[in-house]
Amino acid sequence: MSFFSDIPGAITEQQFLSEYWQQKPLLIRNALPELADLLEPADIMALALEENVTARLIRQKDKNPDMWSVKPSPLLKGDFQKLPKQWTLMVQAVDHYSLELAELWEKFSFIPQWRRDDIMVSHAPKGGSVGKHFDFYDVFLVQGYGHRRWQLGQKCDASTTFIAGQPLKLLPEMDVYFDEVLAPGDLLYVPPGLSHYGIAEDDCLTYSFGFRMPGIADLMDRISDQFAGHALFRNPLMDIQRQAPTSVGQITNAERNYLKAELLHALEHSALLDDAIMSLITEPNYPDNIPEADEITATELETVLEQGYLLRMEPASRLIYTEQDNVSEFWANAEKLEISETFVPWLKQLADGQTLQLNADLAGQHQLEDIAALISTSILMLVPDEQ
Repeated sequence: MSFFSDIPGAITEQQFLSEYWQQKPLLIRNALPELADLLEPADIMALALEENVTARLIRQKDKNPDMWSVKPSPLLKGDFQKLPKQWTLMVQAVDHYSLELAELWEKFSFIPQWRRDDIMVSHAPKGGSVGKHFDFYDVFLVQGYGHRRWQLGQKCDASTTFIAGQPLKLLPEMDVYFDEVLAPGDLLYVPPGLSHYGIAEDDCLTYSFGFRMPGIADLMDRISDQFAGHALFRNPLMDIQRQAPTSVGQITNAERNYLKAELLHALEHSALLDDAIMSLITEPNYPDNIPEADEITATELETVLEQGYLLRMEPASRLIYTEQDNVSEFWANAEKLEISETFVPWLKQLADGQTLQLNADLAGQHQLEDIAALISTSILMLVPDEQ
């Protein structure tokens, strides 16, 4: 159930998608009160020091706050000593380390799971910021601990100029038309390309629920990889049907159009294109966050049926399915999965963000074998049912 359903008098999911999504910002007060006390600044600072965690420490010089420095992970305890007055710690994919936080993706169920990126958490003392900037992705900024002031400005794009000589892509100015302070639980949706500027009003944590889309260059790279690995597409094309000689140094429009037509035909009529797209959109951004699971067998799973375990997706993994002609196809972490027909309905529920009781309903041999394989590859995980 999304946060729209939880707020009396709020707009509907349909209204948001048709009127705001990728178009204009939206502020909703007390949209996610669950985040108010979920984590504290000390939690984020401790997480930033963990191995494999992706983080950045952004500092502004005391004597010249317009000069910035960026220290990427791995971060050490010494990096937090003798900090300037204004600094910000940004930790990526915190949802991979907190099941409670990962479960809050359910509040954004009106947007397909394949669009999700991660939940970044930024911590800053009073005055801390990352400057005036914009992003190419959708983001829901939700205030947790403390308060942050947000200003919104003009739309930007790939031609927008940045301040020279800075380690961050900062805007020289903003045409501010929105200026609000977010309290714990408040949410601000910022569409792609909209300039924004956040300043900590006190010691605070801000959660960024980010949604990604692949770029054309990324798609072409993945398509190239898929086609290059197929022997059929490594063979030279047949030459164009020639009726008369042409100038030896010229390639004709007909020849060029023939090559383009052959390329587009191969793209349009090859299943490799679908495979390339699925591989790309299910590729995890932070593969090092996927834990190495202990292998488990179907027999071992059978012994713990009815013992109070829940089956759910591993937060750091990506699991997506497609449906065509009543056939379901599953992909996880850039790989196509082989799933028995009896487990398909259950795996759809898991991909849709649900949790399942590990009980007699899943006691079939094929089902248990599928579950064991998916747990052993860290696509699914077992957690105790605490109810």
